[in-house]
Amino acid sequence: MRSVVHISLILLIGVGLGLAIRSFRAQTRTAGPGPNDVVYTNDPAQEMIEQPAENPEPTRPPEDEEWLSRFELTERSGKQVTSEQLLGQPYIVSFFFSTCPSICVKQNQKIKELQDIFAGQGVKFVAITVDPETDTPETLREYAARFGADQQQWLFLTGDLTYIRRIAGEIFQQHADKQVHSERFALVDSTGKIEGFYNWSEPKQFAKLQETIRSMLSNNQP
Repeated sequence: MRSVVHISLILLIGVGLGLAIRSFRAQTRTAGPGPNDVVYTNDPAQEMIEQPAENPEPTRPPEDEEWLSRFELTERSGKQVTSEQLLGQPYIVSFFFSTCPSICVKQNQKIKELQDIFAGQGVKFVAITVDPETDTPETLREYAARFGADQQQWLFLTGDLTYIRRIAGEIFQQHADKQVHSERFALVDSTGKIEGFYNWSEPKQFAKLQETIRSMLSNNQP
């Protein structure tokens, strides 16, 4: 009889231990996935919880990435041209590239018209390439000769593409990339402030551009 009781006690103790171990395992598993578990989640909140805390300090760009207010590029002559050197007279900024077969040719023909109209007067034309790898100073000299570009009045500039992108966007408010550019002229006054943007392919805007240039030139006279 006693042996039966002993066996029953042993069985009860065994069952109790088994239940206790199972409960302990269940509790430990709820704390997180095991080393061999695969977890799938598309919950952004869950992902944010698992990421380390963000730096409370605001992120500031390094000094060499601050917003541009001036520029310096290489002219077809090989000389450096700065935005400060252009102050004192109005000038027109355009973007182009020499291997463009159509739009750039028409665009520069329009600048040639302006050069003929305002020849020898105090206005400059600043053409900036968006393909500087191809448009070296030598290439730009050959390209400028096709339009009879006056070396003193019509400048052709090249430089680093990343820098040119920034000049276009941060100074002249135009999108530019490799062989990609706006078809608008930016007219800058004698103080370096952008007066406006003119679509050269629109006759009325092209006429208005000429009118504004004449007004600026007359105001610059002593």
